[in-house]
Amino acid sequence: MIQLIVGGKGKGKTKHLLDKVNTAVKTANGNIVYLDKNSKHMYELKNKIRLINVSEYPLNSSDEFVGFICGIVSQDHDLEQMYLDSFLVIASIKQTQDIEPVLQKLEKISEQFDVDFVISMSVDESELSEEMKAKVIVSL
Repeated sequence: MIQLIVGGKGKGKTKHLLDKVNTAVKTANGNIVYLDKNSKHMYELKNKIRLINVSEYPLNSSDEFVGFICGIVSQDHDLEQMYLDSFLVIASIKQTQDIEPVLQKLEKISEQFDVDFVISMSVDESELSEEMKAKVIVSL
């Protein structure tokens, strides 16, 4: 399952994502991973959540990012949820039309390996396709 938190820059998407992940960790049976473009939110996350600073890795394209996600999933059979903050930045997505193919790949990974993705990205809901709009849980 993929859930999206969308809205313009500075609208509070990260706060919603942090609240959601810190609430989820209380009832999670498996592991939770939080990917971000930096380590700024390290102290806002509960200590059972693994923070990965994606900028520490040499990822230059959305395909490399999807491979990175696959590597994380393959190494942790107890992985239950992944939270992706600043999605467009960490996934190296430059144009709006490139969002959907990456989300479709993540959806396949989610279904195959039973990992839920909660994604925040700086895009207006009106720019998304109907299929992607159905996945929006917060629009700011």
